[in-house]
Amino acid sequence: MSDFAIQTSGLGKSYDLGLSRRGYGTLRESVVETAKGSLGRLAGRGRKQARGDTLWALKDLSITVQPGEVVGLIGHNGAGKSTLLKILSRIVEPSDGWADVTGRTGALLEVGTGFHPELTGRENVFLNGAILGMRRAEIRARFDEIVAFADIERFLDTPVKRYSSGMSVRLAFAVAAHLEPEILLVDEVLAVGDAAFQRKSLGKMNEVAKAGRTVIFVSHNLAILQALCDRGILLERGQVVADAPVTEAIDSYLRTLEQAADQDLLERTDRDSRGYDESLIRRVEIHDLEGGHADAVVAGRTATVVIETTAALPMTECRLTILNSLGHPVATLDSEVSAPVDSRDPELGPRIECELEGLPLLPGRYRIDVVLKGKRQIQDGLQAAAFFDVEPGVVRDRPTPISGSDGDIVLAHRWRLPA
Repeated sequence: MSDFAIQTSGLGKSYDLGLSRRGYGTLRESVVETAKGSLGRLAGRGRKQARGDTLWALKDLSITVQPGEVVGLIGHNGAGKSTLLKILSRIVEPSDGWADVTGRTGALLEVGTGFHPELTGRENVFLNGAILGMRRAEIRARFDEIVAFADIERFLDTPVKRYSSGMSVRLAFAVAAHLEPEILLVDEVLAVGDAAFQRKSLGKMNEVAKAGRTVIFVSHNLAILQALCDRGILLERGQVVADAPVTEAIDSYLRTLEQAADQDLLERTDRDSRGYDESLIRRVEIHDLEGGHADAVVAGRTATVVIETTAALPMTECRLTILNSLGHPVATLDSEVSAPVDSRDPELGPRIECELEGLPLLPGRYRIDVVLKGKRQIQDGLQAAAFFDVEPGVVRDRPTPISGSDGDIVLAHRWRLPA
């Protein structure tokens, strides 16, 4: 038996950006282009191909994971986490170096990964088991448990292409967790599905981790990583910057987040920019009751999140997510979920404001993630666009504890106690 489950050496994956590539051409066009190239070479007129920029999603990455280790991959968007899992699961080939995976591997990377859309849920369960090298009798022995966990019995004989994303991920997770691969690769899929399924999935992941199987787990929820993983590997721009016990790796990641928030936001590359060629989010700040920029605000008082952009978008919408120090979402504020108190002011220009009346947060450190939309499409987004502290205060006539309380928010409440 090998003394490692996963080993990589000098692993790299590059992508060419900005190349002028056409779509599908006709046979005639292909023949003409080939002929032109041949004639050019014969005439000594070799044409230089236009070259674009090269993006290294992974570069010179060398890690070793022992059998039975539960490892969390941590990093910004674009750090290389998903690319690494795709190489380990043999979905993409590396550009440099090598990766050796020893053991039967199950991958849960995207909704419906490994499913054939034309096959039914039942057929896909047996197909996935066969891919993992399991005998039909082994799959049949676990089949009922898989169906019960996924809660799709009514749709078992329906083609997967007709499943919702929630149904697909439930079945995919059930298959990956119950067919007992020796190595399990999981990429952020627990964020899909309702709260009940997420709780059930986390319980199953905990069982898998304690059963001695090797798990590589990607999630932006640091509390989940801390609960499930023993070791953390922090990636930045495709390279390992920390490989340590998970608590230390998370601390390193939080430091990088704070450093990123202090940089010029327009220069950051770890953004979600799907529909716009340029960076839009220029500055994100939290203002106190007096209207000035503040690093700390008082619980129970009014605070305003201010987003400055490079341009005003048509049909602008904004979504803010406030997260605690471990990256667990505390609240989501979405302008698309409108209310009568909302307004649109043409004099604001490229500026968005979200006022939080009577800030109901417990004292602590929080961060703000921002997503901008225009014409109902995501145009720009940044995780950890800003950080702020909440100091003790009074929320709805009730003083907040100074420190040491569990949770993140203060609920309005009233006690009735015996005299």
